[in-house]
Amino acid sequence: MSAALGRDLTAAHAEVKAEIARTDGKTSLLLAFVGAVLAGAWTVGHDLELAWPARIAGGAGLALLLVAAGLLLRSVRPSLGGRHGFPLWATLTAEEITETVSRDLAADVAGLSRLAVGKFTTLRRAVDLTLAGGALLVLAAVLAIGGAA
Repeated sequence: MSAALGRDLTAAHAEVKAEIARTDGKTSLLLAFVGAVLAGAWTVGHDLELAWPARIAGGAGLALLLVAAGLLLRSVRPSLGGRHGFPLWATLTAEEITETVSRDLAADVAGLSRLAVGKFTTLRRAVDLTLAGGALLVLAAVLAIGGAA
């Protein structure tokens, strides 16, 4: 392997790992936000007497937020399949790690890239569900306020 190719592979590997870290950071922030919205909506709406349209919209909004939380948790769930990264390294000796890294860096970049795309796709779906759930909760609030007037 040429020195330039080695540097390029190392840079690509670092870039993919950084993207995974950024995606995990965004996921954790969104998960905290979704949890706070769920807790707040439950606290506010729990003791209110709501008309059926507001209950349906609010229930659907909460359901979408719960699905979004599930997607976010699935996105950050550890993968212990051992194909690349820590689980693989835990099964190898020091000599095998050196040999594997020098030989399979391109394969690791490809595997980590697929992992990053999967995480990004799941995060994107969760953001879409969070937006839809939030819109339904706003609709439920408007219906509740309109019904009280």
